[in-house]
Amino acid sequence: MSERIAAVTNKRAKIVVDTIKKNGSISTEELKKIGYDHPPRAARDVRELGIPLKTTFVTSSNGKRMGAYSFDTEAVEAGKLGRKTLPKKIRDRLIADAGSKCNLDEATHHLQVDHRIPYEVAGETLAHEKEPFQILCGSCNRQKSWECEHCQNWIDKKNVEVCRTCYWASSEKYTHVALRQERRIDIVWTGGEVRDFEAVSSRASKNNRSVADEVKSELKS
Repeated sequence: MSERIAAVTNKRAKIVVDTIKKNGSISTEELKKIGYDHPPRAARDVRELGIPLKTTFVTSSNGKRMGAYSFDTEAVEAGKLGRKTLPKKIRDRLIADAGSKCNLDEATHHLQVDHRIPYEVAGETLAHEKEPFQILCGSCNRQKSWECEHCQNWIDKKNVEVCRTCYWASSEKYTHVALRQERRIDIVWTGGEVRDFEAVSSRASKNNRSVADEVKSELKS
C-alpha cells in the first residue's frame, strides 16, 4: 500500500494521506478547517485511488461526535488499484452515444461520465460489462454521490447486485432508491412548456404545496 500512497498526486487526496501519515488520522473537523465542507468526499478521493481507509468516531472540539479517517492496512482490495482516467476521446464518445444529455433529467450541461455501479463498491472490476458507465449532469452526479454515501449497502455490505437494482444505477428499471421503497420521475419543461410549469407552480403556491405535490394531486384528480 505504501507504493499507492507515494503515487498520490490529487491535491485533496494528498492532504488526507499526508496528514494521516503524520498524525495517524484526520478528522472531519480538520478537513473542514482546511476548506473541505464535505469531508466524506475527500476520504472517497483516497479510497478511489485504491487506498482503504477506516472510519472511527472521536470527540470534536465542541464535544460532539465526529468521524476520523485512518489507513486500513488489512483491507487492500485487488479490484481497486485506483480509478482509471478515461481519455477525452472515449468520454466524448460516451456522451455522444447518450445523446449528449443526462441519463436522469436530460440536462445538456456539465455532463460527466459516471460509474453506474459506484467505484467504492466495485472498483474497476465491471469495466468489461456492456454499459459500465452512464452520463449524468453535475447536479445529478452530486445527488447520487450523497445518496450512495448514506446508503447502508455502501456502508456495510457493498453488494453489487443491490446497486444494480437501484434507481441511481438503473433509472429505467429499479426496485429501490438507496434501499428506500420509492419511485421517482424527473420532469423537465423546455421551450414553450415553461409556461405550463409556471402555471403548475402558481397553483402549487396557492395550495401551499410543492410543485411535485401539486403534480401528484393533479394526477389523482
